[in-house]
Amino acid sequence: MRVGMIDTQAIRQRWNAVGSKLDERGRRVFAAGEVRAAGWGGLEMVSQITGLARSTIDRGLKDLDAAPLPKGRVRRKGGGRRHLSSQDGTLVEDLRCIVEPATLGCPVRPLLWVSKSHDKLAVALQKMGHKISANSVRRLLPTLGYSRQSNRKADEGSKHPDRNAQFEHINAKVVVAQAEGQPVISVDTKKKELIGNYKNGGTDYRPQGDPRRVKVHDFEDEELGKIVPYGVYDLSANAGWVSVGITSDTAEFAVASIRRWFNEMGRERYPHPSALTITADCGGSNGARVRLWKVELQKLADATGLVIHVHHYPPGTSKWNKIEHRLFCHITQTWRGRPLTDRLAVVELIAATTTKTGLKVESALDTRTYQKGIKVSDAEMKTLDITGDPFHPEWNYTIRPRSAPSRSS
Repeated sequence: MRVGMIDTQAIRQRWNAVGSKLDERGRRVFAAGEVRAAGWGGLEMVSQITGLARSTIDRGLKDLDAAPLPKGRVRRKGGGRRHLSSQDGTLVEDLRCIVEPATLGCPVRPLLWVSKSHDKLAVALQKMGHKISANSVRRLLPTLGYSRQSNRKADEGSKHPDRNAQFEHINAKVVVAQAEGQPVISVDTKKKELIGNYKNGGTDYRPQGDPRRVKVHDFEDEELGKIVPYGVYDLSANAGWVSVGITSDTAEFAVASIRRWFNEMGRERYPHPSALTITADCGGSNGARVRLWKVELQKLADATGLVIHVHHYPPGTSKWNKIEHRLFCHITQTWRGRPLTDRLAVVELIAATTTKTGLKVESALDTRTYQKGIKVSDAEMKTLDITGDPFHPEWNYTIRPRSAPSRSS
């Protein structure tokens, strides 16, 4: 169609093919070029075809006559909406005053963080007479040095003055035992896990749009209950044993797991051991002050003929226990994103755990019932053949067999 000498169809084709795909400045400059090429009456026609306002095309005509913009710019310098802080002189300081009472970090540091949402901050500023939205608050906070941050585990509380010395003591004892070819194990209880179709942390690959469906609420199943994994990690062999208990995490269960490791894995690797070195946390079922732990270890020493050396990590340092970052973390990776639907699944997943460094893991279900609250009398404690080390005897002690091991052991 032609209007006078203007070929509107050609203009429309060029606009659809090229002009409509340009950025803001490119569209108006393209339209202005078509207006100049069309001549008289072109402004009205190009405005109708492109949908651009006449004022916008007029700016495009000025752009045609102006010098080119620096690379990467769309508007002339000074173009666009003025920043809120330039329109409202007290906005930034008022925002700072609102945020500062909720500041969780040291005020002398350049990076601060807030605990209030953008919406709440915007509402507070609006009540003070400012016209601002939550999105504008989000853009302003970084200019004040604030950012969203999660809690960071960094404070360990008071440190025992001999903490580092105990680490060095444990390391020295472990090195000597390994040099003599004696077994050295790290032991601990992994956290209890619900059995059933419950959400498990982490992600795993599945067909797109087909996430595994699990229960909404994590209420313990009366029949399936929970499992208690107790781990034994052989530092020299890079191998682990996990007993999966179904009742309570007690000292009796802990030592039964060590005994089972020794019978299932330890005897094969160490055919003629004379001693066993155990490193453990200072608390829990294998805690330094747990009497039943020492009574059960005495029974193990009597049954196997092993001299058992025990070394506890200082309080508050359980994360340094080797089993945590050499065994348990890899088990967690193995079953990430997978519901622990039954006890057998737990055992199989643990046993399937491997690493590039050659970690080998075995696991078995322990269906025995372990009673909580068993009391050990002073008289029974006096029957133990236990000797404390000169250095912190409450953390380091040796238990010797009271008699020759029985054949049934």
